This record gives sequence, structure tokens and C-alpha cells, in this order.
Amino acid sequence: MMNEIRFDALLPPEMATRAEYLGVRKAEMPAFKMFTLAVLAGAFISLGAIFSIVVSTGTFTVSSADGQMLYSIAMPYGLSRLLAGLVFCLGLILVIVGGAELFTGNTLIVMAWANKKVSTYALLRNWTIVYAGNFVGAIGTVILTVLAKHYTFAAGAVGVTAIKIALSKVTLGFWPALMLGILCNALVCLAVWMTFSARNTIDKIIAILFPISAFVAAGFEHSIANMFFIPYALLIQVFDSGFIATLADQITNLDQLTWSAFFWDNLIPVTIGNIIGGAVLVAAVYWSVFLRNRE
Repeated sequence: MMNEIRFDALLPPEMATRAEYLGVRKAEMPAFKMFTLAVLAGAFISLGAIFSIVVSTGTFTVSSADGQMLYSIAMPYGLSRLLAGLVFCLGLILVIVGGAELFTGNTLIVMAWANKKVSTYALLRNWTIVYAGNFVGAIGTVILTVLAKHYTFAAGAVGVTAIKIALSKVTLGFWPALMLGILCNALVCLAVWMTFSARNTIDKIIAILFPISAFVAAGFEHSIANMFFIPYALLIQVFDSGFIATLADQITNLDQLTWSAFFWDNLIPVTIGNIIGGAVLVAAVYWSVFLRNRE
């Protein structure tokens, strides 16, 4: 009998099988290839972060013919967050469609690990190499962006937005950062999970849009995105103290924006939260439903 040809999306049990298969392939990937693709993913997520910073910046102004400002309208908070979320989707779209290795999405390898298709060593090897590669890609993008003086755009308003975002992240506190990390990667992994049902590129993009827009709009915390957001603000301080000096009347508590705060008060708790959100709330749940007792 000829195999039936199907054009509709894969169903959840088939998606689980695909997630397991991809988990094995990711875990078995050669280290250099894995690291290189991880660097790309860090850069891709950073591009989405840059896009969201720009969209979150400034006000809408209307001027007369002679250049006099007639009025200025600040975007409502919800609308600003929605737009930031929509454009941030660029990062995961590039990762999924372009082909790259993202730490947060790779927590889904737990589905293959739970079925003993991937060893604990292979799982941790993948997470370690990919996390390091994501960091290198993000920091490399930070350096390029700072050297380009992108933060001076819109009369410095882009830089102000970037620094305010970074400050809001390093002052969250350990437990809020952890919980926001859990919520974030549950949505990220649900987006990746839904792309497993896709038959074409458009399917993948649509599957990504709403979960990723939701986590950004809601203010959840993504460890790889934060590898760009916070170091971007920190390196502005390093490379352009004159610019920072002009912000005294616009930003308070700049002394709280430090490398120590980045690692201990944000990156560590958010990373732990991302692992829990992806590996437990998504991977383990779908494994238990579709793969645990598979015949």
C-alpha cells in the first residue's frame, strides 16, 4: 500500500517523536559545529533585542511645516510592550528558520534524555557548549553595536532605553528573576514545540509569533537575550563615560548596573528558571503524555 501523502500539520504525538529525534541529533552534533551554530543563535537573539530596544524608544511627535513641534504622544505601555514583543520574534525566527543552536530551546532535549535516547553527559555537554556559544555571540554583537554608537541614535534616546531596560533587569531580585525565567522559557519552548508541527517556513514563523510576543510583552526573563541587554548597557558605560554623564537627570541608580549584578542578580537565577520552565513545564510534561508509555 502506498504511503498516504499529508499536507496538514503534524499532530502532537508526531511532534513528540520529532522532538525526540531532533534532541538526539542535537546531542550528537560535533562540538565545533555546535559551538558555531550557538554563536549564531546568540547573535540572532541579540538582533531581535536591538530591534525591540529601538521600537520601545521615544515618543511620536507631530511638527508644523516650519519645524515647530505641535505635540508629542508617548506610546501606551501595553502597546509599546506588544510592539517590542512582535519585533523581538526576529531572533527566534532566525534561529529556527536559519538553523542555529539556542540554549533555551535546547532544554527540550530532555524529551530524548527521558527516553534514554540521550545520555546525561551528552545532554549537559550540549547545554554547556551551546550556552557558551550563545554568550560569545551575544557579547560579540554587543561590541559591534557599541562601537557603531547605535546608542546615540534618536539624540541618545536609544541608549537611555537600553540602560533603563538593563537596570530593570539587574534590580529584580533573585526569586522574581527565577520565576520570570520559568515563565519565559515555558513560552519559548512552547513556540519551539509548535514549530515541530510545521510543514513549511510560514507555519514556523506563525507558530513563533504569539508565544514570543507574549513573553516579551509580559516582561518575562530570557537568559540569552539578557546576555545582550545588560552587557550592552554596561559597555556603554565603559566606552562612553561622557554619554553616561549626560544621563544624570534621566536615570537614577546607575551604580546598581554592574557586572556582578548582571551575573549574580540576573543571569544565574534567570538561567535556572529557564531550565525549569523548558525542561520541566514543557519537555517533561509532553514526554510523560506522548512518549513515556509509547509502544
